[in-house]
Amino acid sequence: MAERDEELIGDMARAGIAPEVTRAALAFDAVLQRWRRRVRTRELGHRALDELGLPLDLAQLDVMIAIHAPANEFADDPAEETMVSTVAQRLNIDPSRASRIVTDLIGRGLAARATSRADARRSIVTLTPSGQAMVEAVRRYKFLLLGGFLSDWTPDERETLLPLLERFSHWSESGATADEAGLEDRIARLRDELAQHLTTL
Repeated sequence: MAERDEELIGDMARAGIAPEVTRAALAFDAVLQRWRRRVRTRELGHRALDELGLPLDLAQLDVMIAIHAPANEFADDPAEETMVSTVAQRLNIDPSRASRIVTDLIGRGLAARATSRADARRSIVTLTPSGQAMVEAVRRYKFLLLGGFLSDWTPDERETLLPLLERFSHWSESGATADEAGLEDRIARLRDELAQHLTTL
């Protein structure tokens, strides 16, 4: 409700954050929350699998893309060999889960195990031609849609968006803390006020 936002804006002003900054943060957060809800449902991924007629679920597709390791998503050395542990690390999932999905993909003829050239004791994972074709089709689908959308933007708009998005992404990934923002006292007071309120309920 609007009055609650105004109360929040007042609280932030007392913490040293200008009202116009808080209003911008509220608007930004609203966009992010709508985006998060759509991303969580993996709408684009489901559409790609459905429209391309691929007999995969999203977890399998994620693992196949992690094996493929497109340079724009993963900052690995492109010459690096991919092991199951590499897949788990790229997707931030449990190694046992990565192993189960890789084994399933191998059984379906979409991935294969091979011996490492660097270390014959090590097993690596690759995509079969069928798996590779599926990943490339999904990536083409995604960039047809994204490229079509961005085609309507001016060069200045595209050049403005990317560095700002990267800046925000870096902040969100680094786990910005209250002490870094110089707000540790304010956060401690908020925690104490909440604890006191909860004990009176």
